[in-house]
Amino acid sequence: MRRFFIWSALAALVGLILAGVGYWAYWNFYSRFQPVLVGRNQAQIQQLLDEASWVSGGGGGEPLYIIGYRDSASSQRYEREEADKLRAAGVDPRLVVFARADREGLAQSTAAERATVAELWLTRDWSLYQRWTATPARSWTAAGIPQADGNLARSAVVDASRQFDARLTELLRDAGVQITYPLILWRDRDGFLKACGCADSRSWAFIRDDLNAPDRIDPGAPAGDFTAPETYSGDGTPADAADPQGPVQIPGQPSAMPYPTLPAIPPANGQSPSQPPYAAPGQSRPAPSRPQQQSRPQQTRPQQPATPRAAPVPKKQDDTTFF
Repeated sequence: MRRFFIWSALAALVGLILAGVGYWAYWNFYSRFQPVLVGRNQAQIQQLLDEASWVSGGGGGEPLYIIGYRDSASSQRYEREEADKLRAAGVDPRLVVFARADREGLAQSTAAERATVAELWLTRDWSLYQRWTATPARSWTAAGIPQADGNLARSAVVDASRQFDARLTELLRDAGVQITYPLILWRDRDGFLKACGCADSRSWAFIRDDLNAPDRIDPGAPAGDFTAPETYSGDGTPADAADPQGPVQIPGQPSAMPYPTLPAIPPANGQSPSQPPYAAPGQSRPAPSRPQQQSRPQQTRPQQPATPRAAPVPKKQDDTTFF
């Protein structure tokens, strides 16, 4: 009887350990990447999204909001890899960018970034956003855009973008959302608001499944009305702006140099410029004229004497005889 209780306790302990390991594996590899169904503050969150100045390239009627900042690598990667898939499903990705506030006295954004954020919130210019994201952050100078620093109105717009992010973060934390960027919000088929802190790419598949977006698309097929961004220089000027008839530049590849204008090839010796280098079919090619060679003076050999040379006469010495 005692052995029965001992083995029963061991079996229960092993069962609890296996259940704990199974629950941890389910949470670590699946559950924590699922989006969160927002059950609180839905009206306030939707009001913030409606009042924010988002930019979009079109693609559908169902909105999906992507909140992030310029230096977020995961936000740039999500837009680059998932935006076309969402547009193929009739979803309109709307991007809301903000300038991060200073942290412990250190600036988390540059002057060019703050100027661009203010311009995007005021104009909602999609082409400006394309130029901005197509240029490396260190090379972007925001040339031609009014500076936000020292401008009271534009500085207030930059502060408004920061207040939008802070307020949205506070509301989503109350709903149980882990705050990582990009923050993605959308409504499912039943109209419920969902949110995801999608810094990990393993969360992206749940969004595609919820919106019936394909896992991959044909690279050659156009995705709605979206056009791929061109490459731009650091001042935001297109590479072929000066020449509208110039070659189309492929993103990610260097621009092709124009073909140089070569000078005319001079004619060969003895051939006139109007003479064709090759004869037409069925005609014999005229023989090229050779240049005249200068006559060389003939060299005369010395004449041999008429009488033969006499044979050597032997001379006798002390030890031998030489000829």
